[in-house]
Order: sequence, then structure tokens, then C-alpha cells
Amino acid sequence: MPGVSAEQYEQVWKDLQAAGQSRPNGLIHHAGAPTVSGWLVVDIWESEDHFKKFGEILMPILSKNGLSKNDPVVLPLHHMYSMDKSPAYESKL
Repeated sequence: MPGVSAEQYEQVWKDLQAAGQSRPNGLIHHAGAPTVSGWLVVDIWESEDHFKKFGEILMPILSKNGLSKNDPVVLPLHHMYSMDKSPAYESKL
């Protein structure tokens, strides 16, 4: 997300929480990190449909916070592994 600041990222997170989206349906993992030119977000979703449904909530929040539309790169997940040994984190792919 070129040009996005840590403050904007944090505000989007607060707005998502206020919208009841602190744990969006279908989201498995989320990671956000600052980069030299903005912000990088990597999510793992149960399905692309879950992500698109969440986008209906996310896009107005991004716009409200001055973030320009940025088409995400969606890739099929081939393998997922976590060091957490609880069954909730086992890959079912």
C-alpha cells in the first residue's frame, strides 16, 4: 500500500474494530508491516469470496482514511504451516 503511514494503518484498524470487524469472518491470518514506501499487508483467507465480502466493509473505511484504491494481489495458497500445534492452526488445504 504505497504512501500509507503507520497512523493511517492504525486508524483503519480502529475503524474496523468499531464496525465489529476485529475478527472478520473467514480471515485466518493477518500481518501488517511498514515498508520503505508505505505499508505491506498479507492476509490468508478461507476463500476469495470471504475476502470479497470483507472488502465491502473495508473499502469505505480505506476511502474515509484517505487511502487510494489499490487492487490486491490474490494468489491461491499452496501450503500453510504454523509453529502453533493447536488443531485450529493446522492447514486443511
